[in-house]
Amino acid sequence: MNEKKIPKEKKDLIVRTLENTLTTENINKVINGESQLKRVFTKIVDDLGIYYKIGLTTDFTGKLFNEMYGWLGFSQDKLNDVVLTPSYVANLLVKLARVNKDSYVWDFATGSAGLLVAAMNEMLDDAKRTITSPDELAQKEIVIKAEQLLGLELLSSVYMLAILNMILMGDGSSNILNMDSLADFDGNYGFGKTEDKFPADAFVLNPPYSANGNGMNFVERALGMMNKGYAAIIIQNSAGSGKAITYTKKILAKHTLIASIKMPIDIFIGKASVQTNIYVFKVNEPHHKDEPVKFIDFSNDGYTRTNRKKASNNLKDTNQAKERYEELVSLVRFGKSKLNIFTEQEYYEGTIDPNNGADWNQSAPIDTKPTLQDFKKTVSDYLAWEVSNIIKQQNEDDAPGK
Repeated sequence: MNEKKIPKEKKDLIVRTLENTLTTENINKVINGESQLKRVFTKIVDDLGIYYKIGLTTDFTGKLFNEMYGWLGFSQDKLNDVVLTPSYVANLLVKLARVNKDSYVWDFATGSAGLLVAAMNEMLDDAKRTITSPDELAQKEIVIKAEQLLGLELLSSVYMLAILNMILMGDGSSNILNMDSLADFDGNYGFGKTEDKFPADAFVLNPPYSANGNGMNFVERALGMMNKGYAAIIIQNSAGSGKAITYTKKILAKHTLIASIKMPIDIFIGKASVQTNIYVFKVNEPHHKDEPVKFIDFSNDGYTRTNRKKASNNLKDTNQAKERYEELVSLVRFGKSKLNIFTEQEYYEGTIDPNNGADWNQSAPIDTKPTLQDFKKTVSDYLAWEVSNIIKQQNEDDAPGK
């Protein structure tokens, strides 16, 4: 932490929290020649150490958190809604929010910072693709980590995980704040430029679903503090069908809903079986009643999920998952012209009423009007049935009597 030049306040919090945790009697009690702490440490080194050793860009403490959750549950998660976002969903949210090397990204319910890790990696990758000068690239990487990411987390234990996550990932921890984003945050940087507003132009979020409006209160608050940009949130879909109507109507009065994406119901397998949607917004442009909204059924995302604790991989690409995720981003950005793998039943453009706030979860209408082709097929089927009946009757009449 000294090498990373972590501010004293953060360093003290991490040391204090870890000291309290690691010195408790329960986890140091020796059973069968081994303490629980030693077992946990061994498990972490064996299962997760490789990620850190090879320098893989991964949500490191997100993986650690999920390992720990499997054994212990989470003491502060009384409402069962500390749900960490799978990395491939975090990457999707970042792309839908159009994050690039010049973005300023914030998250108002940071958790272990998985979404911000994904954003940081996207920004760094974009910088490597577009900046040719090594010196300029090195400087840009420093600025991205120090000034272009901001996260807020209320639970102190989870906040500590977010700090550690960012430190392990190369340190974008400067502006991860242990603060109530709804009540206490004024929009300023937490460290460094503390007198300046954070110029957010990308917002990503997986809120606690027990919050008001399933977490739409975070969305209204964050978007209201932005001047421009895009937002992508994953949230319980009842928020878009009436449960968060107080917030959804206020949001549409100032911002545009671009897309509503129905996600697989088992996306948080093993933790929360709730139907979620991703909503994508354009910031600071009131929603017009004639604005087309892209409604996309992504129930089949190409992945098959299992929940076997000892399995090496509980996520398998069984139906063009990589290509489906790429096409989804293109559909949201460019529209129907990018339709390839998706069917017309899975992609539908329609409108919503900005004064309604409960019509965000539409699907492609089923066409019940018969066509000439339908009529021809019906007549053909009927004639075939009639002919087969006549032939059958003739055969019975011609058969010798018993």
